[in-house]
Amino acid sequence: MDAIEQYRPKLPGPVWDRIGPDCRRAVAKAKPSTPKTARDWIAALAHAAAYADACGRPSRAEHVLAADAIELYLATGCQHLSEASRGNCRGRLHHLRRALLGPDVVTGAPAAYSGSDPSRPYTPAEQAHLYSGARAQPTAELRYGCLTLLALGLGCALDSPEIIPLRAHDVREAPNGAVAVAVRGRRPRVVLCRTTWAPVLAEAVSWASTSGDKVRYLFRPSSFSRNSNTITNFIARTKTSPSAPPLVMGRARATWLVDAVEAHMHLPTLMAAAGLTTLRSIDRVMPYVRNLPAEQAAASLRGL
Repeated sequence: MDAIEQYRPKLPGPVWDRIGPDCRRAVAKAKPSTPKTARDWIAALAHAAAYADACGRPSRAEHVLAADAIELYLATGCQHLSEASRGNCRGRLHHLRRALLGPDVVTGAPAAYSGSDPSRPYTPAEQAHLYSGARAQPTAELRYGCLTLLALGLGCALDSPEIIPLRAHDVREAPNGAVAVAVRGRRPRVVLCRTTWAPVLAEAVSWASTSGDKVRYLFRPSSFSRNSNTITNFIARTKTSPSAPPLVMGRARATWLVDAVEAHMHLPTLMAAAGLTTLRSIDRVMPYVRNLPAEQAAASLRGL
């Protein structure tokens, strides 16, 4: 591909002379589908290889693209980049890694993780692991960031685009202990947080309100950068326990939906609270909704 041979990243000449041929070899072997992909891969790989070369580590693509090497480079060699730029770089390096080195298991099949299905709700045990993992985070920023995501996802059925622009003053606590969230965006509404998660959400709001001179956002109040990668980049920095499932906001929202259906919530109320205009989201979670026992189902049908 001409893009591979013609494109040259902005690196000093001697550095590019050392690492350039191997970068081009690796990207050509990975077979990018478009010239833009080829340029993106070469740029990301070249800067990672140049950093490894400067640190005295192997700069060959197969070494640079190891999963732990990628995370080390992002943590120590990309501190001058914004979170969004680091997220883009992470995505390009991992895409190139899979294209060049293949899947992560020797069978050739992608590893299947239970958390890969965004419609599968969290079990009560998994929710307990997520909560304890959030409390065990090493810094206040990570700790309250995780608690905020759990309270808004499991307690309010909010998804990532609704959490990112949320402000601290969008959350109000009533004298009776109820916590209401005024949701912004394309599905504006007011949601009452579930009783279980209301104290956690109130605690997160209290922390956000005292974390700076001017509170702009509820989630990560000290971060001024807002983009589609804000939550995924944050989750990538958290410390996870082997026994805890990964935090996926789609699964947290699905958990709320399944619990609402199983609690026999009035359907228009459920749809208004979740910001739904169609039943497609409910269709996806219905395989996880438990049916009533036969006798109870019969009594319910006869009582219509």
